[in-house]
Amino acid sequence: MSLEFATIASGSSGNCTYIGTEHTKILIDAGLSGKKIDEGLNKIGVTGADIDAVFLTHEHDDHIRGAGVFSRKYKTPLYATVGTFNGGDYKMGKVNPILKNVISHGENIIINDLCISAFKTPHDANESVGYSVITDKHKVTVATDIGHVTKTIMDNIKDSSILLLESNHDIDMLKKGSYPEPLKQRILGERGHLCNEVAGKLLACIMNGKLSYVRLGHLSLENNTERLAFETVEAILNRYKIKVGTYLDMAVAAREGVSEIIELK
Repeated sequence: MSLEFATIASGSSGNCTYIGTEHTKILIDAGLSGKKIDEGLNKIGVTGADIDAVFLTHEHDDHIRGAGVFSRKYKTPLYATVGTFNGGDYKMGKVNPILKNVISHGENIIINDLCISAFKTPHDANESVGYSVITDKHKVTVATDIGHVTKTIMDNIKDSSILLLESNHDIDMLKKGSYPEPLKQRILGERGHLCNEVAGKLLACIMNGKLSYVRLGHLSLENNTERLAFETVEAILNRYKIKVGTYLDMAVAAREGVSEIIELK
């Protein structure tokens, strides 16, 4: 049995991640229009009707924008915390209550051959979570929208084969940029977003022989660049004698458009 992973989009303007096997296909977040989600899935040979469930990390627009439309069109079950549903209901519009499944951090959801585990993340949302998706052979973790690194986050991303990790901003770019001061402080705060440097240090701490693919995601349009994110993280890993390209495949997930499919046998 093989496992596939691809980001449909990953950035401050919209987020959607595809994870699938022969028997089960899910999305983590639906922060794009329904049309763009369909277009992205079609590019990797999947249709909206193939998706068994959508798991939402939190209620911010760039993670939930297309969830209601997608669920209504394909009768797709949605999974989220109480806080996410409460905060996001007005954005999603009317969704059949039967399709709304409440989850809690620390809970495991079994869908066919996938086990989806939600874990708590520190972010300025009602009740945000990240997700680890586990098969009999592999583990894929999506960890974005993280104000600071916690033991819970580290414990959940350890032993992953694929990791989508937030590398949202460069601190100097953010501080010198055009954002109003309250927004800068929100991003830099304990419930904001992870910067390039902290992403690199986190990776260095949790690296082991199982982690083969890292995709740096949720990059800010104004306060980061793909090159800067990659080079900052790579430099930190080099200091810890971790060579990108040797046994670790690392790249930046596309802000818009589908990234290459990673397939694990």
